[in-house]
Amino acid sequence: MTTDYVAYHKYLEERLTQLGRELPGPMTGFARLRKKAAEDGALSAKTKELMALAIGIAVRCEGCIAYHVHDAVKAGATRQELLETISVAIMMGGGPASMYAAHALDAIEQFMPELSQVTS
Repeated sequence: MTTDYVAYHKYLEERLTQLGRELPGPMTGFARLRKKAAEDGALSAKTKELMALAIGIAVRCEGCIAYHVHDAVKAGATRQELLETISVAIMMGGGPASMYAAHALDAIEQFMPELSQVTS
């Protein structure tokens, strides 16, 4: 069964917004942390999103895959950069990470549909 990562990202955005209204302290704090951690610095925002994706795959977080593929694409990541990120995640996470790497490939193809036609 393939997850619709574009819809899943939208769903998570809505639910996290709701949590932000109901739990403003923790959620606002986390939102500030995430924004600051992901901005350009010594590492580009794109590099940081690719790192977050690799970690999300390695720890088997499907929501993380939806968020960080979306944000990496938005930051300008190419399909090849995303695929190499999956490779690093598999190296770090072993067999379980390879199963979630398949989820990440689905997400890439959904957020970059114009490229999935070329490689399929």
